[in-house]
Amino acid sequence: MRAQGRGLLVLPALALLALAFFYPVEQIVARAFTDHTSSQGGALANLKWYFGDAAQMHILGRTFRTALVVTAICLAVGYPYAYLMTIATRRWQMLLFGIVVISAWQSILVRNYAWRILLRDDGLVNDALAALGFSRAHLLGTATGVTIGMSQVMAPFMILPLFAAMRNVDRRLLLAARSLGAAPPSAFVRVFVPLSLPGIVSGGLLVFVLSLGFYITPALLGSPTDSLLSQSIVLQINRLLDWGHAGAMAFMLLVLTLLLLGAVALAMRRPLARVSGGAGGRRA
Repeated sequence: MRAQGRGLLVLPALALLALAFFYPVEQIVARAFTDHTSSQGGALANLKWYFGDAAQMHILGRTFRTALVVTAICLAVGYPYAYLMTIATRRWQMLLFGIVVISAWQSILVRNYAWRILLRDDGLVNDALAALGFSRAHLLGTATGVTIGMSQVMAPFMILPLFAAMRNVDRRLLLAARSLGAAPPSAFVRVFVPLSLPGIVSGGLLVFVLSLGFYITPALLGSPTDSLLSQSIVLQINRLLDWGHAGAMAFMLLVLTLLLLGAVALAMRRPLARVSGGAGGRRA
């Protein structure tokens, strides 16, 4: 099949993407510049409202802070889990992999309602804290409860990229480092971790971006006083019927996310190129 013929194979996917993603995004972004209740400010009236509202800026900061904390927790939990998957025997590896996949397959609604039961004041989490001698904590309807629930939902999106990157690391490099006098922890930190950097970057970006626009978990486990940007957008549309303000909020989230992705890509280009070049040189 010639190159032109192969290029035609992507047309159905591009058409579906344009219909299901780009067109809705274009419509909501257009509302930010066309739907405004006040003539003052013209097409930028909604954006001026957004930047002039201290409450909205606070919600935006809380959203990015929550996404960053969730990403850090997923990395802290997912990195050793993914590493264990790479060193386990075939049977245990399939079991560990199955746990991650089955968790990702479960309905998000089911998992979040399960967390509502676990996190309530008389739930299993508080019973465990009391059994360990700690005081009971109010978790349901708080930012802490939202962070716990989102971390569990997002964990597979961190573990799978990490596992894909770790399984390609040549373990003989660790043996070589140890033979040259490096202690096992030093060899792991200075050799294995840099080689797993592509998995850290891809998993971290995936979890962070998904967390920025996540709605179900904050809506079920959080409260209006600790709302995130996704909840504010839904409030503007469903309760206030203000598509212009919702469009401005969605537009700013999109722009900030793209800027963040671009900044991370530029910052990580040299380290990733160095890792890839070193791995390619070793294979050669």
